[in-house]
This record gives sequence, structure tokens and C-alpha cells, in this order.
Amino acid sequence: MHKVKAIFLAAWMFLAVSSSLAMKTGESRWQMLEDGSIEWMPGKQIPHDDHIEMSGKQVSVVLRYGVNAEGEFVINKSMVWPLLRTIPNNTHASLMRRFDWNPLDLVTVNGRTINGEKVEKIRLKGMLAVESSYNGGWYGQCKVIREYLPSVDQPALVENYFLINTDKKPMSVEIPVTNDRLFTDPQKGVDGSYLIEMKMDRNGYFSIQPGDTLAFSAYIIGYKKGQFALAINGQQEKMKRMEAVTSWMDNLVLETPDPVIDRMFAFSKIRACESIYETQGGPMHGPGGESYYAAIWANDQAEYINPYFPFTGYDYGNASALNSFKHFARFMNNEWKPIPSSIVAEGLDIWNGVGDRGDAAMIAYGASRYLLARASREEAEQLWPLVTWCLEYCNHKLNKEGVVASDTDELENRFPSGDANLCTSSLYYDALISAACLARELGKGNAGIYRKQAAVLRKNIEKYFGASVEGFDTYAYYKGNDILRSWICIPLTVGIDERAEATINALFSPRLWTENGLLTQAGSDTFWDRSTLYALRGVYAVGETEKATEYLHRYSTTRLLGGHVPYAIEAWPEGGQRHLSAESGLYGRIITEGMFGIRPTGFKSFTLTPRLPEAWNHMALRRIGAFGAEFDIEIQRLSNNRIQVKIINGNKIQQHVMKVGNTLSIQLK
Repeated sequence: MHKVKAIFLAAWMFLAVSSSLAMKTGESRWQMLEDGSIEWMPGKQIPHDDHIEMSGKQVSVVLRYGVNAEGEFVINKSMVWPLLRTIPNNTHASLMRRFDWNPLDLVTVNGRTINGEKVEKIRLKGMLAVESSYNGGWYGQCKVIREYLPSVDQPALVENYFLINTDKKPMSVEIPVTNDRLFTDPQKGVDGSYLIEMKMDRNGYFSIQPGDTLAFSAYIIGYKKGQFALAINGQQEKMKRMEAVTSWMDNLVLETPDPVIDRMFAFSKIRACESIYETQGGPMHGPGGESYYAAIWANDQAEYINPYFPFTGYDYGNASALNSFKHFARFMNNEWKPIPSSIVAEGLDIWNGVGDRGDAAMIAYGASRYLLARASREEAEQLWPLVTWCLEYCNHKLNKEGVVASDTDELENRFPSGDANLCTSSLYYDALISAACLARELGKGNAGIYRKQAAVLRKNIEKYFGASVEGFDTYAYYKGNDILRSWICIPLTVGIDERAEATINALFSPRLWTENGLLTQAGSDTFWDRSTLYALRGVYAVGETEKATEYLHRYSTTRLLGGHVPYAIEAWPEGGQRHLSAESGLYGRIITEGMFGIRPTGFKSFTLTPRLPEAWNHMALRRIGAFGAEFDIEIQRLSNNRIQVKIINGNKIQQHVMKVGNTLSIQLK
């Protein structure tokens, strides 16, 4: 008891010190603490509620939490078990249940349920932690700390509770034996009935002396009927979770003079890396959102996040990327039928409900970038047939004007996309360039052909899509499109800059830009973060550094410290701003590919175009895991519009001095 007391009094003191060091950002609801977390102290900012998704290899949970008008904490737990499949076994067939189960309701202090709660602090850093005080009058005063986190590798939500006696008198605490069990309908489960348990790990009578702490844990666990009961240790699960979170945050570290961007970047790696499920079809990164698990998509996985994983140094992320591309490769065919948009149900089925979305372009784009950054000749040889098949498929789909035709795009007919859209052709263009680099590395004969095809396609993109839309000399997203669309940003991200200035003006005009980023279409109220994240990367890529940094700071402040935190989201109104995982990968790529301008050109080589804002004298990206090495990039401002670039690879240091805006070709030694 006294050892626990010492630990939690120390933790409590640390939290108080951390709070005093909080860095305030405007009128933000949340603050950043020195320990790497963010914190909300409700005060008079109530009532308020929010939601966050967190994931492990066998479970995901959406916590809908908040503080009511009386200052009490409220929470609803939406549980998802991706490996417990339901019938029909399709895209959405993960076992899901929502619970209001609150273990504290079962605990008595001095013979009564505790009440009079006032939430003092809520913190986020890979788990949700809540600190509350209670003053019940008749039973004295106490504090309660709650912690909510998913198990790293078990199908369980873990809840840790610490009841601290802050009164001057001993406190009598009673915890009942709790092991609620429910069995699901056997007719609705692929493996019959599933068992869900809600239990607490301690029970009995406890006398808590003044200043002492009583610690106990609770769990919601799901598994197949007949499996052995799981023994969960709450503190060990917390240790494993925080080790994983620390590993994600401590690799690929961003250092800039802007603490908001740095912290948002660090948090984005948590959401990007945690959402990988250990399915019977191998590790599958899933978007989440109470809908998309144990499955992969040509956009979310192949296009958005797979090219980012090598930079994070996360081996399990790389394994999931390779696995996803192998699944897509199963569907290459000699008839040039479309590759599936999604492979679902742990790899047992596919979804292609809206036809060809430009999926082959997405896969070729993501696979070629991934393989260059991954720097594994073995993986590249395995996936080279997939890359070349997808490129040839796109070549077969060229219309008479020389751009790629498709049935729709990744928005799947939510908005018009015509018979050929700007996004698909731009991705195909970029894939040709990366594939040419990959062909050279592998000693294939395709490099020259791909470069020529890319040059022709670039001209065709300009001819076919270049247009004046709402007074901006930018792009029509498809032929006949006369309303501004957010995806006009795509060419900027792949090095097509002929219409960069007008496109940027359109993107940041009141017709498209809002406090939540870009509207999908001017005049609508719909926004999808993915287009905003692409746009910010593209604006950096074409050298509009000041504007990109200003808007990146605004966006990051909103998402990290505003009303709905702490990650990039999917969309609004669809999905209620779910924390889909791959969007956090897109946020990371704003930094790696936009701000630092890293473009893979070989297994050990890349081009580097740093975009150092005028107000910054330095920036660095440390512990980069790509290109078969672990290295740092440091950028330092010099005089006369010059910067110094250092590439630090162990004891090997490259130094370069260059003009702002120029591009370096880097060969790692």
C-alpha cells in the first residue's frame, strides 16, 4: 500500500508541475505539457464532450467522453473486435458493442457510492487519463484517477483506477466481485457465439489510510466461446502500451520552433501506427471509425500510409504495407479487369462496389514510393510485377486525350468525378516517375519507357484538365467541372507546378478554405481532411513556404488543441469526424515530403528540397528510418538566402550549403 502511495503521490506532483509548465495556444481548449501529453482542465468550459479512437492488434475502442454541466465525467465505450467476425462477413463485419458500464458505480466508500465529482484534468498521450476530486461530506474527500487504454496484443480495453484518500481520516472501501459475461447470438457469428466479459481484478474490503492509494483495474474482453479465459494485468498492459507509444513518438522526431506542429506530428504517429490488426490474412492496417477493420483499401493503405511507414522505422508498419501489396497482387489478371478497391474480411473477400476508382494508379503510386524508401531489394523484386501490372493497366485505360479513365474516384460518387479525373492521372504520373527510379535500381529495362510516358502524360494533364474555374486559372477536376474542388491540389504534390500560383490562390480562397480546412466542393458544407493534408503538402512542395506554414499551424492548432482532438479526422458531416488512421499518415507526409521535400530516387538516394520558413532559423527531422538506415536531417539558416544542410548517419556526416528553394541529391553512404 505504501509503495503504491509513494508512486502515485510522485505522479500526482509531476502532473501538477507539468500543468504549471503548460504552453498555452490562443483560446485553445487543450494545453501541451512538458511530458509530451496534452491536457484539458475543464473549469467553466462545460459541458463539453468529445471522442477518440485507440487501437491494438486485436481490439479498437472509440471512447465518447466528456464533462457534464455538474462537472462529472461521463463516458461511453464503443468496442470493436476485428478478429471476431460477424455474418455476413463483409467490410463491416467486426463484432461491435457499446457499453456505459462504469466500474466506479459498483464501488462504495464508507458504505455509499461516491458522488460530488469534479473533474480537474483530462490528459491524452496514447491513453485517456482523468483526474477527479470528490467531496461527499459524509465520507470525506478523495481523488480518483482513471486510465483507459487498449491492450497492445490482447482483445481487451483496460481501465486502471487509483482511489486516493485525501481526507484526514481512514476510508473504508468495498469492491464487489464483478465478472459479467454475455454471449452473442451464435447465428450471427462466423465462429458461432462470442463471449464478452466485463470484470474487475480486485474485490473485498480495504481500509485506506490518509494519503494512501488503492489501485485496481477493470476490463472489457471479447473472445471466441471455448477459449481459455485471459489473465489481464492492468499495470503491465499500461507499460506495454506506453512503451509502444514512446517508441512511435521517439522515432522520426520533428524539431522546429513551432511546438504545436511538433506535437501534432508526434501524436499523428500514434494513430498512424497503432491501427494494425493481426488477422488470419497477416497484419492489416485498418482505417477504423467503427466501420473499417481487418481489411485494406487502395487509397487509405496503398496510397496514403504505406509510403510513410519506412520513414517511421516501425517494423510492424512495414510488414503491414508489404502484406497489403501482396494481397492486391493476388488480383492481377491478363484480361485487364480492375483490381479490387478493397480486400476485406481478413483477406477472404473483396469489395469493388463502385467499380474502378483509379485503384491501379493508387497502388502503383504507393507501392513504388514504398519500395524505394523501404530499400529492400527482396521486397522490390516481389512487388515489381504488381507495380508494372498497375502501370500497364493505367496505360490501357488512357482515353483519346491521353489521360486515365475511371468509373469514379476515392470519394466513390459522393461528388461528381466524370469519366476521367485529375487525381487518378496525377497519381499515375507520379507512379511512372517512381517506377523509373525503381527499374534502374533493379536493373530492369523499363526506366526510359516510364519517363517518356510520364512526360507525355504531364502535357496531356495540362491540356485536358487545365481550365479557368470560378475565375482561377487552375484545373477542372473533370471535363465540364465548373465548381472549385479541393482535389485540384493533387498536381502540386507530384511536381506538376504549371498552375501552382492560381491553384494555391483558389485553395485558400473563401470559396474552399474554412477553419476546418478545405471544403470538398465550393458551396458545400462537406470537408474531408485528406484533401487538406494533400494540399498543405503540395503548397510546401511548390515553394509557398510561408503560406503553407501559416495554414499548417492553424490546422494543427484546431486538430490538436481545439474542440475535437488530437488527430486528423476523416470528414464532416459523414462519419462525425472519425479518427481514421491513414489521415494521420498523410499529416506526417506534410513534414517528410512537404516541409523537408524528401523524394525517394533509389534504395540509398533521395532528393531533398527543404522549405525553411522565414521566421525559423532551424529545423530537424531525426531518427528517420528510411533508405536502409537511421539518420537525421538538420537545416540551419545562414546569411544571404542560404541554408546549411547536414545529413547525419551514425558517424558519417554530409554537409551542404545551398540557396533557399534549391534541391539536393543525397546519396547515403
